[in-house]
Amino acid sequence: MDRVRKLPDLPYFYGAGAEQFAFYRIPKAFFTEPALCEISLEAKLLYGLMLDRLALSARNGWVDEENRVFIYYTVDSIMEDLNCGNKKAVKLLNELDSEYGLIERKRQGQGKPTRIYVKNFSTLLQNRHFQKCQNDTSKSVKTTSLDMLERHSNKTNINNTEFNKINPIYPPESDDGYDGLDEYKQYRDYFLDQLEFDVLLANHPYDGEVLNEILELLVETVCSKRQYLHVCGEDKPAEVVKSRLMKLTSDHIEYVLDCLKSNTTAIKNIKRYLLATLYNAPVTISSYYSALVNHDLYGRKEE
Repeated sequence: MDRVRKLPDLPYFYGAGAEQFAFYRIPKAFFTEPALCEISLEAKLLYGLMLDRLALSARNGWVDEENRVFIYYTVDSIMEDLNCGNKKAVKLLNELDSEYGLIERKRQGQGKPTRIYVKNFSTLLQNRHFQKCQNDTSKSVKTTSLDMLERHSNKTNINNTEFNKINPIYPPESDDGYDGLDEYKQYRDYFLDQLEFDVLLANHPYDGEVLNEILELLVETVCSKRQYLHVCGEDKPAEVVKSRLMKLTSDHIEYVLDCLKSNTTAIKNIKRYLLATLYNAPVTISSYYSALVNHDLYGRKEE
């Protein structure tokens, strides 16, 4: 019998120590969406490896005549990365391609490697989310807000129907066994669903770090126990800040990403800048995009 290969004694993680690693990204939807759950774990991992190569291809300008990004990923490379045999690698490629349509392979011939187009399944998630919201709004007004809240809080067991619109995450009636970590997780699950975070990551594969920073900042802010929060250069009632942040959607987050990319001045405190932009997003997003449209329509003519 083979002996278990145990690593030498390893240190624990402290603080933000886990951030020292580079990570492959496997979409959460693979484990939460019924249409994707039955994909094998190895195929899900391979898709994550392909997403990593996709980002590199985009940076290198590997696009076809229709501006579609493609990757090169030979069977030999897959065998090496997954430590598997030829048959297994081919089977996983067929699973992603023929069975689920998550990739598309195009042979080039003449000894050239096969191009692989990694498909973006975010439209599947968007359609499902839209259908859920349509189903909700077809119900009576009395039940709509409750149903949507329960769904957006990621199936967290919240039974208190006398809820406060500002704070939809409730601790149990008894504080026994309930701590800040429980609240943090519930808020994090809420924002993951409310912001359609998987869709954001799929649509913005190069902004993963920024998106995760935004997510953690939102959760950290709404979990704050302070009565006042410093936003936009002044102290505002915490409940007012939390209320506005809880109403953010994926559109607002994409707007914040646009603001970050278009900013040309030095940002001394990125955390304060992000929080201020997030807080102002619901009231500035329309005027921002209207100004861009007006510039496109009229600005170029004046130039």
